[in-house]
Amino acid sequence: MNPLRQLEEFGQAVWMDNLQRSYITHGTLEKLIDEDGLKGLTSNPTIFQKAVSGSQDYADLFAAAKGQGLSANDVYEQLAVRDIQGAADVFRPVFDSLKGKDGFASLEVSPALANQTQATMEEARRLWKQLDRPNVMVKVPGTEAGVPAFEQLIAEGLNINVTLLFSQERYRQIAHAYLTGLERFAKAGGDLSKVASVASFFVSRIDVAADKEIEQRLKAAGVSAEQRKVLEGLSGKVAIANAKLAYRSYQEIFSTPRWKALAAKGARVQRVLWASTSTKSPKLRDVIYVEELIGPDTVNTMPPATIDAFRDHGKVRTSLVEDVAGAKETMRQLEACGISMKTLTDRLTVDGVRLFEESFAALLAAVAEQLKT
Repeated sequence: MNPLRQLEEFGQAVWMDNLQRSYITHGTLEKLIDEDGLKGLTSNPTIFQKAVSGSQDYADLFAAAKGQGLSANDVYEQLAVRDIQGAADVFRPVFDSLKGKDGFASLEVSPALANQTQATMEEARRLWKQLDRPNVMVKVPGTEAGVPAFEQLIAEGLNINVTLLFSQERYRQIAHAYLTGLERFAKAGGDLSKVASVASFFVSRIDVAADKEIEQRLKAAGVSAEQRKVLEGLSGKVAIANAKLAYRSYQEIFSTPRWKALAAKGARVQRVLWASTSTKSPKLRDVIYVEELIGPDTVNTMPPATIDAFRDHGKVRTSLVEDVAGAKETMRQLEACGISMKTLTDRLTVDGVRLFEESFAALLAAVAEQLKT
């Protein structure tokens, strides 16, 4: 059986971390839905930048926009909204058949607003209204400023994908903000069954950052043979351990009486979504961040190459709940070696916002260039 299809039996949905116009117009998404059980997709500024720079998919939109006095940002928003609406329409039968549990397409607010609570809320509301589909999610960053923005948007009944989550602590803040937002929405008379959310927890970037710290310590003077053995044993292990412990928090939060009271009113769990799941290190198996993070009420959003690799040779088992004690020990050893997970995840959040800002600037430059030619 297709390993991608098997994931569904273990409670995990496959989403694609990519989008360009031809996926909608050439039937690519429909094929992935039919053959691989694809349930949704995510986009971000980097993805749109590659789509605009690397294809002719948007020539019609650029031609129509010329001479209208539109800014590059206006035109980008037109193409992004059109693509996400188109993807949502392709996923609509999935959404309807699953009674709103899945079938979503996500569009991100501008990364330039990542540290501005009010501006993030305003942009999310505007995009939600423009997209005008029940099966879209607006992506809001899981920054310090993003937490209250997320809670308020849930309290207003919007579907939100919280992105750029790296730390277990920030994940727990988001999960609790989800419950508070739902409680507020219910109090205002809202229909909880209509609200959907995912918490996008980034994976491979953790190992890239942790392995860099490990390498530096291995090169430092005075490292004992015992310390060297511990450090070498941590390489490539931190991201999965961190993700497993975040999922443990999910299990705890979504089994409390507080959650059960919301579920009784029709609320849906906020699924954990594993993002950044392509393998960056040649030492690791190319599907490790799929195989080791399989469990109920989760999503894995994969770039096309990872989807192809997992279809070809992925192995499926309920891996997320395996050896949680080992995951705790990995994190303990990391701290004992002088590598602070808080410092590492704080830096990754800042870097993640910066990288998306750079991609967004490159995207707008690519759009501006197309409008000139």
